[in-house]
Amino acid sequence: MRVLIYNGTVYVDSTGDKKVNWILVEDGIVRDYGSGSPPQIEVDEKIDLGGGYGYPGFSDCHIHLIKYGLSLWWIDLRGTKSLEEFKERVRLGLDRDFHGWILGRGWDQDKFVEKRYPTRYDLDEISSEKPIFLRRVCGHIAVANSKALELAGIDRDTPDPEGGVIDRDESGEPTGILRETAMNLVKDVIPKPTIEDYKKAALEAMEDLFRRGVTLTHLVSAEPEEWIALKSLWEEGRLKIRVRVYFDYTYMDWIEKEGLKFGDGDDILRFMGIKIITDGSLGGRTAAMMEDYSDDPGNKGVLIIPFEKLLKIVDRAFSNGFQLAIHGIGDLANRNIVEVYKEMYRRYGSKNRRDRIEHASILNEKIIDEMARHGIIASVQPQFVTSDTWTVDRVGPSRARYAYPFKTLLEKGVLMGAGSDAPVEIPDPIYGIYSAVTRGIYEDNPLGKATADERIDVGDAIRIYTEDAAKLSYDEERLGRLEKGYYMDMVVLDRDLYKVDERELKDAEVLLTLVNGEVVYRRG
Repeated sequence: MRVLIYNGTVYVDSTGDKKVNWILVEDGIVRDYGSGSPPQIEVDEKIDLGGGYGYPGFSDCHIHLIKYGLSLWWIDLRGTKSLEEFKERVRLGLDRDFHGWILGRGWDQDKFVEKRYPTRYDLDEISSEKPIFLRRVCGHIAVANSKALELAGIDRDTPDPEGGVIDRDESGEPTGILRETAMNLVKDVIPKPTIEDYKKAALEAMEDLFRRGVTLTHLVSAEPEEWIALKSLWEEGRLKIRVRVYFDYTYMDWIEKEGLKFGDGDDILRFMGIKIITDGSLGGRTAAMMEDYSDDPGNKGVLIIPFEKLLKIVDRAFSNGFQLAIHGIGDLANRNIVEVYKEMYRRYGSKNRRDRIEHASILNEKIIDEMARHGIIASVQPQFVTSDTWTVDRVGPSRARYAYPFKTLLEKGVLMGAGSDAPVEIPDPIYGIYSAVTRGIYEDNPLGKATADERIDVGDAIRIYTEDAAKLSYDEERLGRLEKGYYMDMVVLDRDLYKVDERELKDAEVLLTLVNGEVVYRRG
């Protein structure tokens, strides 16, 4: 299959220096390109870019792919600015039940005028018959109504699980707020999606990502059923987006039983390794900090997995040859991850290792230096900078200085790839690029103002969503660029990101998305 792509300006890589006007593709691979008029040759298909601007397809290095697809069925609570608005949106979504449950996500008590968490009693006003379970935007805290707590067997005598907290009122009764592993008490009684549910959710997520220009995803915290669903779609020829899979560490027994090895799969669907969550979130004040939260004295967050237990889990993964992706938000959690990696490299060596810290939210100079020295990767989410506007109040100015320090990480030589953590954020690389470049200073973002020195230029922002992102999954010889011999995975935008005013970056629109030289999305 020979395809000629023409009538546009295509950036071959992220430098912004190398651009061409036409590309010849054979069997999904870039074979030739040039400037000026396209060659007069016989081809099977011609794709007119309509004067648009082409870039290597965007990656999302940290996405809960199928869970994002499932979340598209749930009640979206993002942007609610009061408890009344929050409750009204839930009321309007009561007919969207999932196997009898009302599920939702996206609320943030810091955005409510009341500045308090919702409770079981707020939700009981909406329904006392249907169980309701609504996750905070960070995914590390949820609120459940009385019916959901009853079905989960949670009452005043239920002990806090390891790594979790059941919030209680002055009389000892659960308030409905569940933190970290305490959420599992309810999650475990919610009917599990079927494989067909997972397949449908995967396809809906895929279509949504294509219209945002995403062609490569790193699925983190995967469950066996998600792998089974994706493999089924792949076998049916319906999985078009590239997926690199990192299972939740609790499924290592299943992985070993299945005989999965690092790199199993192909250039569409491939198994990579293990994802581990070590602490919570800044928004929920559960991220593990070395010192107290500035706005919550006496609270240092929650270390979900203590150091010695983390060491054992990671050692098992290393012995299997798996790549590691470990969630670290607070500075204590990030320090622990670095120390665990250092010990593993001492035991097993570091050759060909590309181990990751997911989020790397609150760092310090020493942690960054150690990451650079040992080749530890930062898998970051630039949109967090423009969302977590309250960070300076939460951790104080000195620690906020090292909140999402993208420029420092790059200058120190830390490899960095970008993603969204969807459904925490919308998986929108264009807004992610805008966030990395501006840090929200034009929206009067307090965190952006406090960390303006950590802004990066457009080329670096594009690179962490393309070339460098491909390196995180060992794909840099075939993906992340549009060089000869690379897959023709491309996004076409309506404007030149290298030339527009940085305020306009977020307004860019996707015209076309291609995977393997095939148009998988066309605007309109």
